[in-house]
Amino acid sequence: MKEPQRKSILIVDDDTSVTESLGLVLQEGGFRVFDVHNFAESIAILNSTQFDLVITDFCLPDATGIEVITHVKNETPETEVILMTGHGSLDITIEAIKRGAYYYLEKPFDLARLRTLVDRALEVAALRQENELLRRTLGDDSETFGMIGRDPKLHQIIQTIRTAAPSDASVLIEGESGTGKELIAAAFHAQSQRASGPFIRINCAAIPHELIESELFGYQKGAFTGADRDKRGLMEAASGGTLLLDEIAEMPTHLQTKLLRVLQERKLRRLGGELEIDVNFRLDSATNRNTSTLLEEDVLRHDLYFRISTIKITVPPLRERLDDVPLIATHFLHRFNKQYGTEILGLSPDTVSHLLRYNWPGNIRELESVIERAVVFCRGDQLLPECLPDEFQRTRLNNSSFVIPPLVPLQDIEREAILQTLKRTSGNIRRSAQILRCPRPTFYRKLKKFGIKVERDADNKPAEKLATSV
Repeated sequence: MKEPQRKSILIVDDDTSVTESLGLVLQEGGFRVFDVHNFAESIAILNSTQFDLVITDFCLPDATGIEVITHVKNETPETEVILMTGHGSLDITIEAIKRGAYYYLEKPFDLARLRTLVDRALEVAALRQENELLRRTLGDDSETFGMIGRDPKLHQIIQTIRTAAPSDASVLIEGESGTGKELIAAAFHAQSQRASGPFIRINCAAIPHELIESELFGYQKGAFTGADRDKRGLMEAASGGTLLLDEIAEMPTHLQTKLLRVLQERKLRRLGGELEIDVNFRLDSATNRNTSTLLEEDVLRHDLYFRISTIKITVPPLRERLDDVPLIATHFLHRFNKQYGTEILGLSPDTVSHLLRYNWPGNIRELESVIERAVVFCRGDQLLPECLPDEFQRTRLNNSSFVIPPLVPLQDIEREAILQTLKRTSGNIRRSAQILRCPRPTFYRKLKKFGIKVERDADNKPAEKLATSV
């Protein structure tokens, strides 16, 4: 098996001390780093080498960083770009974001913050590459916005995006971590009339409370200690595009009030400023907590909730759409085959059974990690259970140590296995048959043979009492 392919990063800056220091930090992180010192050199290497990320200074001897961004996004849209600037002109940085830059850094900056931004930008780049691969695989007529599966809830989300994205209605996306909320928000932006505008994301949980306001609203010079110049906030930066507030429930209550006023009036004041500034953005919000609970606990203001939830999407956790696990796992397998240079043909039936029995607390993000780990350790042409992480091995060990009670007829053991499996899958017959590795027609015959009934409610969904033996 080939060695894992390292991510490639290009640094464009005429200051050799900058390229050397950044290169050292990024190389320690396991990245392949290249550096050039002007626009002409960047064009030459970009035309011959594929990069996952480009970090460019704004001021270059023969051009500006804006031109680097434009070239990169025209030639390889899936490559992300971070702009460095020491001039404090946010008009320039906003223009960079509109041209497709992932983010900007103002010099001097903390190297630890750079590493965090690099990691996030590379995650976005990988997501873009995955979406592009999926679009090529499915074709334009089967566009699913990067979401994989046959679950009816997933297809309902896809249909909602197709129907509602062209409007300017606010979107609230509710779902556990790792279910793909940002992917849904990106799909709303891409399918909207604002697709050519910026798509700006901010995680309210990742920024200290005292800094969120200045990040969103910006500030005037002298507004507080250290405010040595005017700064435009992200709501201004998002004008003409979409602003995603991830983990919006982490926003302080007083700031929720200010946000509500901006949404109602489409105007804002920077911190320390008196002038009202017009803003025009679509707001997408996301939370990993149940909004009913947030409202009951007064964590999320009711008036803000009503304003941001014109369109509300609840993303099901992976444990509620286990039928999609083999399909998603196979998708990740193909992607990691390409990344690691492997030629694994598929997942063994035992591996699929293990994946279907797992509860997936980390959702799709966890499944992706599990498949990547399995690909790294696989030595054959199929992913076997031995390649899965320890928690799957413990499940297998527990299963192998199952003791059959003495003097119990075989048909009673089989009937109990079916009953327990139906209970664990919430009465899902297809999923139970997969776990037991029993063809569905045969499984139905066994249900009839053993007198097992899966009770359903008026909507033909499994009722609370899942299965009974009569």
